[in-house]
Amino acid sequence: MSTEGMSALTAVVLLPWLFTPLAAPTLPERYFAILEAAIASLEAARVPAAPEARPQGHYYPGALMVATVLFAKQHAANPRFGDPKMLALAIKLGDLLAAEHEAGIYRRRRDHHRDTYMWLEAFRLLAPRLSNDRRARWRQALEDLIAEMAADVNERKDRPAYTSPFGVPTNHTALRAATVYLAGRLFGNPEWERLGASVMHRFAAVEQSPDGYWGEHSRAGPTTAYDYLTAAAVALYYEHSGDAAALEALRRSLEFHKHFTWPDGQPVMAIDDRRRHAYVSPWGHFGFSHFPEGRRYAEFLTSCMREAQLSMEHVGRLAQNALYWHAGPQAPIPQDQPEYAYRMSVPAGIRKSGPWMVCLSGLISTQAVTSQYYLDRQAHLEVYHVKTGLIISGANSKNQPELATFREKIAPGLFYLPLDSRLSMTKSGDRLCLAYNSFSADIEVLPPSSRRLSFRVLVRRKSPSEEAYLTLQLCLKAGEALESGASRSELLSSRPMTLRSLGGWLRHGGWTLRVDHPGARLSWPVYPYNPYRKGPEVELEYAVGALVIPLDLKSVREQLVSLTLEVPAATGH
Repeated sequence: MSTEGMSALTAVVLLPWLFTPLAAPTLPERYFAILEAAIASLEAARVPAAPEARPQGHYYPGALMVATVLFAKQHAANPRFGDPKMLALAIKLGDLLAAEHEAGIYRRRRDHHRDTYMWLEAFRLLAPRLSNDRRARWRQALEDLIAEMAADVNERKDRPAYTSPFGVPTNHTALRAATVYLAGRLFGNPEWERLGASVMHRFAAVEQSPDGYWGEHSRAGPTTAYDYLTAAAVALYYEHSGDAAALEALRRSLEFHKHFTWPDGQPVMAIDDRRRHAYVSPWGHFGFSHFPEGRRYAEFLTSCMREAQLSMEHVGRLAQNALYWHAGPQAPIPQDQPEYAYRMSVPAGIRKSGPWMVCLSGLISTQAVTSQYYLDRQAHLEVYHVKTGLIISGANSKNQPELATFREKIAPGLFYLPLDSRLSMTKSGDRLCLAYNSFSADIEVLPPSSRRLSFRVLVRRKSPSEEAYLTLQLCLKAGEALESGASRSELLSSRPMTLRSLGGWLRHGGWTLRVDHPGARLSWPVYPYNPYRKGPEVELEYAVGALVIPLDLKSVREQLVSLTLEVPAATGH
């Protein structure tokens, strides 16, 4: 790992995007404020007495966790501590879940193991307040559900690796095993406790990559958004076990996540093989709170959240953070620094230079052809600016070569995944080298100025190809204007458009992209693959603009494409 490029925080304080001063801590206070706002509209009288035929996702279990923590967690920022209304609401919600279980409805929820943890935690905290009959009823339901979980975990515990190709859904198994472990301790079941501890210790000590992530398809690269879930499971296990290996795993996890998070709190998608877009994660902040940088990172993530967009399950996870939060001093994180560079042991890295951030990914892994969920690692460049947000998406896709960074058509067929890669990161520039069947390509990112980022792509022919293309996924937004050197300004909408000539530049959303290739063209909207739909996106907000540059590898042996992004300086600076 390299921290080359990191500078002392006191080095530059002239411009607002260069330095983020540490404010007074707001956690766990902000957690409690979010919990109270989320639960305010839900009163015990509004909770149905009888189960619904189709339970509302994770809503009621999340609400149960929120009401329980507000009632049970004493803190100066929690005015609901000991509030009988919160206790009444929690009891009503727990009774509803028990009724769902007895009616055979509870398991209809997708991923109900996540709900069972929240119910178990509520039982742990509220048991002294429950009547004997209610306590017995809840416990019976929980033991039924966790026995099923334990059987599932036991069946997978000795697999060669805790990855999907070996039949182990990584974050699911970690969350189940941590719940089984907690239930074993709570219910005096040593078999469950041993089983959960065995699996969770292996997650912490063996299964985690040295770079701090748990790859769900393989260790070749992260499954970033879901990695927070696995980290949350390890954090819960550590809270109740004190296993030193788990604490070290959390330290490595923090090192990974704090570097691969954009300034808006979103995870970097170029290195994720499951999702194209995610959310600011509420999962597992308490695991990071063991460390000064982790407390600051959790603070940063929470500050980026839009409360109106939080699901009740996510608020439930914030309640978990409030419950297990470890207070202490904070330390700066990469997002606070004017510049930093970080490279993993696998070929992926990220660099912040003033307002610019660039991720280069040369990650290569096998294709999961029988799974709708895993994406092809086909995108290799992602660019972010603090003023405009994401400009070039590095999100991956599946069976969609038209969005791959490079593709080639040769006699055997169409190919769009690299065969090999190398990444070098130095102060004079970062370079990602990718090898394909008929050519190799270097993406070189030059040191930027405050207003301008230049990068160039050098393609070298190895053997003739029928066709070859360079494609960049531009983050265009419907309702905003798109302008080029060859066309007048036009508001983007759902209407398809193709610009066959760019006149050397494109302008949109506060940025300008200059392209020195006369054959460059742009198509909008292109709907990427959505693994949860097993098909293309249908919402315009997830569409991208495909900037396609044909590569002439028949008449020349080398071709250089130069591109420059420009963003004007903020007014007044």
